[in-house]
Amino acid sequence: MKISVFGSGYVGLVSSACLAQAGHDVLCVDIDKARVEALNQGFNPIYEPGLDEYLKQGLADNTLSFSGCAQTGVEHGEVIFIAVGTPPDEDGSADVRHVLSVARSIGRYLQKPAIIVNKSTVPVGTGSQVQQAVAEELAYRDIKLDFDVVSNPEFLKEGAAINDFMKPDRIVIGTERESSAEQMRRLYSAFNRNHDRVMVMDVRSAELTKYAANAMLATKISFMNEMASIAELVGADIEQVRQGIGSDPRIGYHFIYPGCGYGGSCFPKDVKALAATAASFGRQSSLLNAVEDINAQQKNWLFEAVSGHFDGKLAGKTIAVWGLAFKPRTDDMREAPSIELLNALWQAGAKVQAYDPQAMEECQRIFGEREGLLLAGTKEMALKNADALVICTEWKNFWSPDFSHMACQLNEPVIVDGRNLYEPKTLAAEGFAYYSVGRPSYPAERVPAVLSVAS
Repeated sequence: MKISVFGSGYVGLVSSACLAQAGHDVLCVDIDKARVEALNQGFNPIYEPGLDEYLKQGLADNTLSFSGCAQTGVEHGEVIFIAVGTPPDEDGSADVRHVLSVARSIGRYLQKPAIIVNKSTVPVGTGSQVQQAVAEELAYRDIKLDFDVVSNPEFLKEGAAINDFMKPDRIVIGTERESSAEQMRRLYSAFNRNHDRVMVMDVRSAELTKYAANAMLATKISFMNEMASIAELVGADIEQVRQGIGSDPRIGYHFIYPGCGYGGSCFPKDVKALAATAASFGRQSSLLNAVEDINAQQKNWLFEAVSGHFDGKLAGKTIAVWGLAFKPRTDDMREAPSIELLNALWQAGAKVQAYDPQAMEECQRIFGEREGLLLAGTKEMALKNADALVICTEWKNFWSPDFSHMACQLNEPVIVDGRNLYEPKTLAAEGFAYYSVGRPSYPAERVPAVLSVAS
């Protein structure tokens, strides 16, 4: 099938590369001419495992190409994907201006019947807006063409997006037309062979499914972080609690890990956007607002822990930071807990020595040549002469360090672990002051007497 994809950002580029792998003839369109030129030469601007290989193979097989011309893109595709950004507006709602701009371009150049697919994460009702925008442009041209607007939300995890696209859990298709559903089934047939993953529903339900999925996952994270806060207060161990509740099949073990808060391009934006959608209909979502509030509080935990260890006297201290990306296997620092930590440390007069396997360039882009920031070449170099280590991201190469070597590199054997990578008793035996989320801290503070008696 001839497929056009408007937008060469994360979703657009991954979708284009994967559809080309299935043998479709894919043209990806972007208004950034320099980006288009670089992509046509095989340069991948996004870090995502496996994407480099798919990009280069698609170009070599002539199943993937890039263009800066909207007219060329519209003329090419029998199925036209919209995969542009929907950044948060001032009130938290999703800004769909870029989506509607693409829709108007499609209406301006459309010459044949087509299926227009919303791949961008958009508020409920955006499909109707896209339909109207295209229809208005066709009416202005005094042309009647049959087209359908389909919702096909993406469910790609950063760091595992290629696998998520090639082996999807579900393929959600929102349309009222059986003919459109069948054409979308044909488009995704290469990814739907093991068992039928296609779920056809109405457009608005498909749009809401994406938001509901991300809101549910964010809720599970904030719930566990709230339980971790309670565990710290009462002297319980949240890791033991996690295993206790995860064994219940109604709950399960997925996404119930406590930590220093969620970040990235999806959860923060989508939770706010869904709450804003509810508010636009006169409903205040207490749950979604609480999920965001808890997450904002949790991002402060890292700084509060390290500041508490030094009795608030951080001026002149040097803090090592392991992990800058919001999660492993990505270089994305959008809404990352590390950003909150770094800004708070600098405000308190501390210096930072940071290391991340992938996000160093992104950190440099965000903060520039900032005084008080040293980007270390290795995780060991970040420790040298630092007064404490703070762990923000659970990269695999942080999991099994040489603790005796770490103690020698640090001025003080202090670890603040925002991802609960280590066993508290093991670290205590190694001579570290160790602080983790929702677990007893070492040196442990005394449990209130009333709880000791009760136990």
